[in-house]
Amino acid sequence: LPGAHGFQIEEATVASIQIGFNNGSLTSVELVQFYLDRISNFNPLLHAVIEVNPDALRQAARADAERCSGRRHRAIGALHGVPVLLKDNIATRDALNTTAGSFALLGSVVRRDAGVVRRLRRAGAVVLGKANMDEWANFRSFSGGGWSARGGKGRNPYVLSATPCGSSTGSAIAAAASMAAVTLGTETDGSILCPASLNSVVGIKPTVGLTSRAGVIPITPRQDTIGPICRTVADAVHVLDTIVGYDALDAIATMQASKYIPRGGYMQFLKKDGLRGKRIGVPNGFFNFPNGTVQQMVYEQHLSTMRVQVKPQLLSVKLIIFPSSVACRDHSFQQCTSC
Repeated sequence: LPGAHGFQIEEATVASIQIGFNNGSLTSVELVQFYLDRISNFNPLLHAVIEVNPDALRQAARADAERCSGRRHRAIGALHGVPVLLKDNIATRDALNTTAGSFALLGSVVRRDAGVVRRLRRAGAVVLGKANMDEWANFRSFSGGGWSARGGKGRNPYVLSATPCGSSTGSAIAAAASMAAVTLGTETDGSILCPASLNSVVGIKPTVGLTSRAGVIPITPRQDTIGPICRTVADAVHVLDTIVGYDALDAIATMQASKYIPRGGYMQFLKKDGLRGKRIGVPNGFFNFPNGTVQQMVYEQHLSTMRVQVKPQLLSVKLIIFPSSVACRDHSFQQCTSC
């Protein structure tokens, strides 16, 4: 769907959005309005978004004014003027609620923006709204699959009857259905990677402490982390570069992890031929799709693309799966050292 000046907004990448901003074919206000319209049209079906930010258009107008006034020191970041949708357990000190999908927290007021939100705002990003999720990140219920009392049941935009997974359900659905430019999710155990996979988008689960957990409704400090869910790898890396770093409000974890953030960020490692010459194990028998099915054809197509364009060394490997909670004949699995 073209914008006011012919810019193709639907499925636009962060890089193409910035090109549109710079050549005048797109404004932040137009971009935000596109996503607001998209949410209005598709959210009644998909239940990806819990609420939109009433201040989003004003933030977008401010970004446009900064760009037009020549204040380039504020407009150099890749996410400047770009709308970001946040999972509903990530706090924002604004008109939006932060409820983890539960009515129990509706109307509560947080003390400050979450650490990752502060970084997004400093980069000039526009907070578009809050994404649906498994209520309380599926920590207190068995509903799963993207249901919350506030947001309803999230639905996979490619196959409505298929599970969209969770708990960062709305973030993944919104990315897949072009309801936001980029999104943020959180993960304790699969909550970024699973919905990203099942909604055919890209999710990055950062090492614990690489992104601040301050201001995020927790499950456990040993595993909680915040990461991007986007349509492309490049977009996800743009977001990752923006949100990583030390935060005094999550000092122990972020201080340790920040030592490993590469100088110059992660975009420098995003190379089209990055897999050239690498050895990649292809699990033998793991992806056992019946011949002639869509899954089998797409799987083989991906392997063929890798062989032709990237030329890695693909090796067939046999998987040996050890169950995590079985007992041998004489001992429990956890205690046995001789089996």
